[in-house]
Amino acid sequence: MTITDFAMDFFGLAGKNAIVTGGNTGLGQAFTLALAKGGANVFVPSIIDDTDSADAPSTRAMVEAEGVRYEFMQADITEAGTPKRIVDTCVERLGSVDILINSAGICPLAEVLEFGRAQWDATVNVNLTAAFEMSYEVAQKMVPQRSGKIINICSMFSFLGGRLSPAYSATKHGIAGLTKAYCDELAQYNIQVNGIAPGYYATPITANTRSNPVTSQRVLDHIPADRWGEPRDLMGTVVFLASRASEYVNGHILAVDGGYLVR
Repeated sequence: MTITDFAMDFFGLAGKNAIVTGGNTGLGQAFTLALAKGGANVFVPSIIDDTDSADAPSTRAMVEAEGVRYEFMQADITEAGTPKRIVDTCVERLGSVDILINSAGICPLAEVLEFGRAQWDATVNVNLTAAFEMSYEVAQKMVPQRSGKIINICSMFSFLGGRLSPAYSATKHGIAGLTKAYCDELAQYNIQVNGIAPGYYATPITANTRSNPVTSQRVLDHIPADRWGEPRDLMGTVVFLASRASEYVNGHILAVDGGYLVR
């Protein structure tokens, strides 16, 4: 292929089928909608049901408005055997799995001396073990078809410490390592495994920080862009990493942080 063969449809996802864990809320919902706008059908496993509310339309409504298919499965990805059941159900309903976004995550906060094993185990189970098991199961499908995209949602804490969140920081360092390890083995099968590291975003999980002028300004002082990120700021990134346009991008953790890491 030469540079003259390049076309903007390299960013298109028509005919692709994607799984997005935790894809009904927060940044996960933005990833789901971005893939749908790119033309992909989307399968969302989540413990949170997908219903319309007075505040916003359901994820299903937004996805189907893009003219693609939406499938939902209420499931706890930390339960034994559930990741395999999710992948098998996606293939049964949609025909294949071409893209996996490991987006589900939790972040309990406590001082180190108060952060115990129960909080540690819960965070590791959701943020790291479930992402590994989902990646393992989709790899069983992607290797035979000689194509696939696995996108892990990392964090600023994949690079930094993590005051008040030792388990979250540890799992986000771990998911960055998992990304590189899977790339190293799966790249030979035309499977790209990359990570997205969001900076500080205006989502419900950061509402308390943003509502406090002192803590909000403390964050903004570290962001050259001088604003909190919006979910839409990540949508182009996930489409790029899910599309043919990124076929030679592999094992990379892409920070989308308004410049946070440079300051």
